[in-house]
Amino acid sequence: MPITLLQALVYGIVQGLAEFLPISSSAHLTLLPWVLDWQDPGLAFDVALHWGTLIAVLVIFWRDWLELVNAGLASVRERSIAGDPKRHLFWALCVATVPGAIVGKLLQHKAEDTFRSPLLIAGTLAAMGIVLAIADRVGKRTVDMREMKFGQALAIGLAQACALIPGVSRSGATISLGLFFGYTRESIARFSFMMSAPIIFGAGLVKLPALVHALRGQGEEAALVTPAALCVAMLASAIVGTVIIRWVLDFLRTRGYLLFGIYRVAFACFIAALWLIRASAVAHTVAH
Repeated sequence: MPITLLQALVYGIVQGLAEFLPISSSAHLTLLPWVLDWQDPGLAFDVALHWGTLIAVLVIFWRDWLELVNAGLASVRERSIAGDPKRHLFWALCVATVPGAIVGKLLQHKAEDTFRSPLLIAGTLAAMGIVLAIADRVGKRTVDMREMKFGQALAIGLAQACALIPGVSRSGATISLGLFFGYTRESIARFSFMMSAPIIFGAGLVKLPALVHALRGQGEEAALVTPAALCVAMLASAIVGTVIIRWVLDFLRTRGYLLFGIYRVAFACFIAALWLIRASAVAHTVAH
């Protein structure tokens, strides 16, 4: 039975919220059908959701990316990045993208199949929530992203690669490490959002055939998702993602990440409690 338009809307809203808040979109999208007893919509639907968030990133940062790409091309022509923060930032973003691209290519299917246990996701949600809160507390918050060293960019890219494990969070991992390096809250959030664009685009491009087949009503997943549901999910993800990026950058000018760390731990406790309740119910049914 295909998912309904209401379910598609909920998935899109959750993706738009969780992709850019440091709370793990993969955890929420994995747990959503488990919590609500919905049908898992499959690969094509996941691609639609991520293309939606890519649209959100481009809507917010297209001017920045245009300036950075021009600066990067100029650095290639002149064989120099000295004295130009935009050239330096362009190559820092490129360096940060490499680990996620390599690890994603090698391990994505294994990670998607292996790390889906609700208890494991609850554990990573809570652990990274604590890490985020500590990083926000101890970070000096004095460095701007245009001053990023290439070694730090590579390390932040490795942190992004860890987000293949549901519950870690792409933005949560990269922002936490950036805070430990001393970057300002808003600056590392902006860097994290911008560095997500190439990864989301690359992953979406690889999986694009599945989305195209589903839109045409072809393939194994055509029975699960309709073209209308895919469009609703993508549009909701794009709109909510755009709003959330703007809100987060404004929020971080005066506030910190502690709220998100608390939410992660609270949500992890809810998932663990729900798992125990369901396990107890199953055990009771088997015993009788």
